[in-house]
Amino acid sequence: MRKIPAGQGHLTAEVVGDIEQDPDRVLVVRRIHVTYRLRVAPEQREAAIRAHNLHARSCPMARSIGGCIAITTTLQFEEELEDRETGGGT
Repeated sequence: MRKIPAGQGHLTAEVVGDIEQDPDRVLVVRRIHVTYRLRVAPEQREAAIRAHNLHARSCPMARSIGGCIAITTTLQFEEELEDRETGGGT
């Protein structure tokens, strides 16, 4: 198991859909692009890239609509912030 944290803000996504009007003047989603932002330690990035490269095969949404809507994704890494304690005092 990869043990890549996804909760508590470690993984966020921004989704952009391209909508076009078809010949019958109905709005239709043609393309979807997902940008994943992942906050992980540097030593976890290689595993995260491998998981990203494979995830569409196991994603129910991608499998359901992938034949009629073009889906692309990118993975961006953010620096993992270490918890810092502030010193007491006045």
